[in-house]
Amino acid sequence: MRQLRIVLAEDAVLLREGLVSLLERFGHSVPAAVGDGPSLVAAAREHRPDLVVADVRMPPAFRDEGLRAVRELQGEQPHLAAVVLSQYVEQTFAEELLESRHGAGTGYLLKDRVGDVEEFMDALVRVADGGMVVDPEVVRQLLARRRDPLGRITPREREVLGLMAEGRSNAAIARALVVTEAAVAKHIAGILQKLDLPPAPDDHRRVLAVLAYLRG
Repeated sequence: MRQLRIVLAEDAVLLREGLVSLLERFGHSVPAAVGDGPSLVAAAREHRPDLVVADVRMPPAFRDEGLRAVRELQGEQPHLAAVVLSQYVEQTFAEELLESRHGAGTGYLLKDRVGDVEEFMDALVRVADGGMVVDPEVVRQLLARRRDPLGRITPREREVLGLMAEGRSNAAIARALVVTEAAVAKHIAGILQKLDLPPAPDDHRRVLAVLAYLRG
């Protein structure tokens, strides 16, 4: 697994220290671990990490300090990868984070999911490599609150698109659905066609498809 330089922001001391120990156990370095948004901004400016991991709600107001800090940093460093952690599914925050990405790897994960350590570490590396990872529970709850506008998408294509939203590769989707990679590629081609996403040099069509899926 690739080793990353990670700046961490989490106001709960025990969780913060536990995450630092976990990250270091997997070979990553954590040059700074802080407890509020301004400290995150300062630390990321100083250390220029591969990835920042931040809680959404931090002092002083416990609203969206972590999210605003991430957005500020990505405005300065457009390719800075970021994973935002949340205690609950917060629809507005998830949409704001995903829609504001500018080619940078982005993740939105629930804290309860960190219990699957290897999956969490894999998600961090995928985000650092430029991918987008959305917690499956976030996807489910976002979709439950929306009307389904993707009328032309088949049930199987919805399954494929949902797994794409979790950041899964074609091979991983094939394993999850017990189909061939060729079948997955065919489904993805159909999804992109139905969402009117032709090839374009400046667009990542998988990301655009996932955003369309989440926005509904």
